[in-house]
Amino acid sequence: MPADLPDLRHPAAHRPGHGDPDWSAMRRVLVVRPDNVGDVLMTGPVFRALRAAAPHASLDLLASPAGAAAAALLPEIAGVVTASVSWQQLDLVPGDDPDAALVADLAGRGYDAAVVLTSFSQSPWPAAEVARRAGIPVRVGTSKEFGGGLLTHWVPAPPDEEHQVDRMLGLLAAAGVPSRGHTLHARIPDDAATPLAVVGTRYAVVAPGASCPSRRWPAARFAAVVSALAADGLTVAVTGTAKEGDLVEAVAGTAGVPLAGGLGLGDLAALLEGAEVVVANNSGGVHLADAVGAPIVELFAGTETVDQYRPRSTRAEVITRPVACSPCRQLVCPFDQECLAVGPEEVVAAARRLRTVAVG
Repeated sequence: MPADLPDLRHPAAHRPGHGDPDWSAMRRVLVVRPDNVGDVLMTGPVFRALRAAAPHASLDLLASPAGAAAAALLPEIAGVVTASVSWQQLDLVPGDDPDAALVADLAGRGYDAAVVLTSFSQSPWPAAEVARRAGIPVRVGTSKEFGGGLLTHWVPAPPDEEHQVDRMLGLLAAAGVPSRGHTLHARIPDDAATPLAVVGTRYAVVAPGASCPSRRWPAARFAAVVSALAADGLTVAVTGTAKEGDLVEAVAGTAGVPLAGGLGLGDLAALLEGAEVVVANNSGGVHLADAVGAPIVELFAGTETVDQYRPRSTRAEVITRPVACSPCRQLVCPFDQECLAVGPEEVVAAARRLRTVAVG
């Protein structure tokens, strides 16, 4: 902050007497990110920075059941605490204290610090209160709103539009942990299986699923992309979860190879790593492809802001349409999904450009 300007930050932010934590002396650090797979993969640069700053510490992740699987792909993570935390539930299970079991679990682990990671629309204060009750002495997070002393190191929030990785690294930097780079990374397990017998050595991956309907480009348009890439001489693997089996079959048609529910996350990482191009919605698959260096064409719905989530570790083209209602964060679009009013020919052209660069 320039010396000639008054400090107008809230007095609870960067409080006097609360200097940077001594990360080098810590033995156990908990990183809190109870979100989806893609959100966990974006914490890779956070763990890389913490590993350098706290070389003797065991670094653990507090994850949701959905996001926990991604921890195995980040080599810096020593352990995972899996929990369905109250502050991430749309329909909270009745009870006087839904996080009591989590508090007891964390209290028994002896953490020296908790780093609470959030998107700009999330609050760190519920997680900070759980950490306080569990006796974790250092609690770091960022927020716009005041939450008392629940965070021992409260960092004022950056601009909303900042990329999620930069937001998290900025939080660490304000607490004395320098960045070690913003690129994503992922460790492919030694036992990961890539179905090369099915897809061969020259292939594309199409992932038509997403966490909610509002993020899904229409299946018929994905199917047209599959047909075009197959006509280019590529085997096209169409991936998805077991629940997305019908969608995967419809998109694959007779031109693609349907792979629904047969791949673990490590297997999917191995498959994506060898792809000439990946075509997907804004989903965890995009962040996984980004982490393993696969070229990406991303169909980005208006549920979020592109610049907060765009791939930056690999070659990528993000395709969307600007709309007045974005970012809406709706699970189901109440209109006609104008943000994804994109024809297959535009997506195929982007995929071909990325493949040409790779071959060149």
